[in-house]
Amino acid sequence: MRSFSMPKMAISLLLAILAAAILIGINETGYNRSTAALNDIADASRTRGALNLLLQHALDAETGSRGYLLTGDPRYLEPYNSAVANITQTLDNLRLLHTANADEYATLSQLGRNVQRKLAEMELSVRMRKQGNEEAWKFVLMTDMGKEHMDAIREQATKLINASSDRMDVSQAQVRRALLYSRIGIAAVAMAGLLAFYLYLRQGTALKLAGEQQQQILQQERDLLERQVRERTATLAELATHLQQVREEERGHLARELHDELGALLTAAKLDVARLKSKLGTQAPEFAQRLQHLTETLNSGIALKRRIIEDLRPSSLSNLGLTASLEILAREFAERSGIDVATNLEAVELDESSQLTVYRLVQESLTNVGKYAQAAQVDINVRNRDGLVEVDIKDNGRGFAMSDVRTSTHGLAGMKHRVEAAGGKLTVESVPGEGTRISASLPRSTQPA
Repeated sequence: MRSFSMPKMAISLLLAILAAAILIGINETGYNRSTAALNDIADASRTRGALNLLLQHALDAETGSRGYLLTGDPRYLEPYNSAVANITQTLDNLRLLHTANADEYATLSQLGRNVQRKLAEMELSVRMRKQGNEEAWKFVLMTDMGKEHMDAIREQATKLINASSDRMDVSQAQVRRALLYSRIGIAAVAMAGLLAFYLYLRQGTALKLAGEQQQQILQQERDLLERQVRERTATLAELATHLQQVREEERGHLARELHDELGALLTAAKLDVARLKSKLGTQAPEFAQRLQHLTETLNSGIALKRRIIEDLRPSSLSNLGLTASLEILAREFAERSGIDVATNLEAVELDESSQLTVYRLVQESLTNVGKYAQAAQVDINVRNRDGLVEVDIKDNGRGFAMSDVRTSTHGLAGMKHRVEAAGGKLTVESVPGEGTRISASLPRSTQPA
């Protein structure tokens, strides 16, 4: 799923970058073209203004010169001189604006020559009027030369104005075209962006659904595994409980066999030895000594048989109860190991199976103390508390680190399973150098054994 989605994400990213690049290119192109067109429009507008100003100055100069010629008043020369000076400056400005266009520049040159001819004609008339040559300036004034020059100036100025208008129209059309292209490009990119966003949402939805389906599949697999683990754990627990029950039954059967068969044989042998000893009396001292040794051996065998039977199936538990059985177990362990054992045992209400569980728990704990703890003191406590029977075995031995305990430790695992099978809970606490404490809590029975 991930390998499938990564190329799509890369393609989407490339498309987004391409769309952004196209949009930027369209905007830049439109901006450059629009800027160039606006500059052309501005130049054309300045050209038209300059041409109109040139015509106005030419008219002002002609008006001023005619007023002076007709009246002789020098005040008319002021607008004439000002217009002449402005005409020269305006022509210079027009030459700068038309340097890029050869045709218009040629027309402007011809316009300039006509303006110069018109200025020369007006200057000649004014000069002759100042000199008092009446016939000369009147002759110049009455000829059509000035009108021809002015008509040529108007024609060429109009031609240049029309050319500027044409350039303005072209530039305006270019601006409109650039704006149209920008609109089309932006609309196309926007549509592409919407399409890409739709595809992204669709892909995201598909990925979300695929992820949810994958999660459901994983959850189903986890549930199946958990159910299988629970079932197998329950099966193993039942098997372990069954094996413990079988073991206890085999121990009981073996204890009964030893008690009934081996006990009878040893007792019969002891009785036979006693009869032989009574018949021989003191007649054969060496035989009497042998018989005495045989009697002691038989007594040791009988004691060993009793101890084995008690280990296999404590008869005291059935005959004397849990408290007396634990007292006997503690006393015998103290005699064998030399470790001081203190007991605090309350009478508790437990069924036969739970009593055997408590007995085996204490027995296994004492065995571990004797093998590994190197302890000098062991405390055994059995008490009733809040509907539970609490069993506590604590020693002052060397202890161990709980992190070092392997999960496959059979002694602790067996005790824990035995207690849990009886409906109880087992806890083990130990610190290196501070001893070990094994605690169990089992539910009290309403029908005690």
